[in-house]
Amino acid sequence: MAEDRGMFTVQQTVGSVLCCKCGVPMAPNAANMCVKCLRSEVDITEGLQKHVIILHCPECNCYLQPPKTWIKAELESKELLTFCVKRLKNMNRVRLVHAEFVWTEPHSKRIKVRLRVQKEVLNGAILEQAYVVEYVQQEHMCESCSRIQANPDQWVASVQLRQHVPHRRTFFYLEQLILKHDAAAHAIKIKQMDQGIDFFFANRSHGVKFVEFIGKVAPVRSRHDKQLVSHDPKSNNYNYKYTFSVEISPICREDLICLPPKVAVSLGNFGPLVICTKISNSIALLDPFTLRQCFLDADQYWRTSFKSLLTSRQLVEYIVLDVEMVSAEVNISGTKYALADAQVARVSDFGNNDRIFSIRTHLGHILSPGDYALGYDLFSANTNDMELDKHRGLILPDAILVRKSFEEKRQRKRGKARPWKLKTLNMEVDENRNRADEEKQNNEYEQFLRDLEENPDLRFNISLYRNKDYQPSEMASVTDGELPSIPLDELLADLDLSDEEMEPVA
Repeated sequence: MAEDRGMFTVQQTVGSVLCCKCGVPMAPNAANMCVKCLRSEVDITEGLQKHVIILHCPECNCYLQPPKTWIKAELESKELLTFCVKRLKNMNRVRLVHAEFVWTEPHSKRIKVRLRVQKEVLNGAILEQAYVVEYVQQEHMCESCSRIQANPDQWVASVQLRQHVPHRRTFFYLEQLILKHDAAAHAIKIKQMDQGIDFFFANRSHGVKFVEFIGKVAPVRSRHDKQLVSHDPKSNNYNYKYTFSVEISPICREDLICLPPKVAVSLGNFGPLVICTKISNSIALLDPFTLRQCFLDADQYWRTSFKSLLTSRQLVEYIVLDVEMVSAEVNISGTKYALADAQVARVSDFGNNDRIFSIRTHLGHILSPGDYALGYDLFSANTNDMELDKHRGLILPDAILVRKSFEEKRQRKRGKARPWKLKTLNMEVDENRNRADEEKQNNEYEQFLRDLEENPDLRFNISLYRNKDYQPSEMASVTDGELPSIPLDELLADLDLSDEEMEPVA
């Protein structure tokens, strides 16, 4: 305001004083000492810890937080920095301003942290000082790792995962989900069993967490039991072994289902002949004649459980002779369908008879005359499902198509490597199985890989990795152009770090 009125103002200046110790000009402060002299007189880090011993488990990479808590932390992570600061005593004497790691050799068993602290010293002056704390790692296995190391077969909780179907397609898919979400990281042993897999854990909470994960990705029902192992009457301690029995619904993708009358009525007179299009924590059902879709969660299914009328192992190959569209494409849950009237014939009938079937299909948007398709042959199928008899006046169609077939084109590509690959669990396999069972499982796994190539929705939650050993050829790119394949942008690089080949990250 003085400048607005034209008044003369005196510019304020900060004077300087001489340090009472060394006589150097300096800005005035409460102690009348420069920073160097003040640090020589007062050491605010006196009484603070400079060397700390910490216990580290080499098996699970955890650190002991006294008295009994083990914390998992990676090198130079926020969790490890927080753990290191909390291990220091007498930190309430000073005010912590900043903390950071000082680089050390990864195998030196030393962790150094630079701390910057502040404290009020002479006559209210605030002094800031930095110092380095050295943490010495001592290897000491935690209780769970020592128990596993002493006896790998000693488990506390086991999860018995079962599905009563004659194939393992569901377990191939679940294996990839478990790998992507690292759900079996705490499993001490995984064993492949007939119609299922057994997971063994060293802690009951790990088994409960794994069962909850399976319930989020598949329609399951479970029960648990426990067995007394030992009892100490003096300290009143009990040791149990817990067993979780988890049963997955026998309904699989692409199965043909005849809904029970009560279920069909509860879903709004849905079906009764429907196709399972997707399996997650619920079952997605599609009526191929009306394009209606319904979902059954796990509780609804197990309340009135039912089985498949025909499974994907009973699919028959047809050739499409003619297609006439009935309705336009309809987008249902991200998948397109279109009703069409088609004339088809079984491939096995060629040269034997001239039988042609006129059917209605939901695949009108992808089928053209001359294409091959896989479907269920209800004309000659011998079904003994009791649910069919409960639907009075139900007329079965001659065939129900499920998906387009590329089998004839795949014959040229048989035995060739794929540009992508999948990871597998470290699983123990029964050595007593015969050669026929091994060939059957290999064929089912090959069919699972083909399903991943043909169905983008199926590989949505799966991690696919690039195959380094794959060498594409020009002839293969020409002949395989019409075959369904996985785009390269969906593939992940398989990162493999070894001690011999360690490169610094830029």
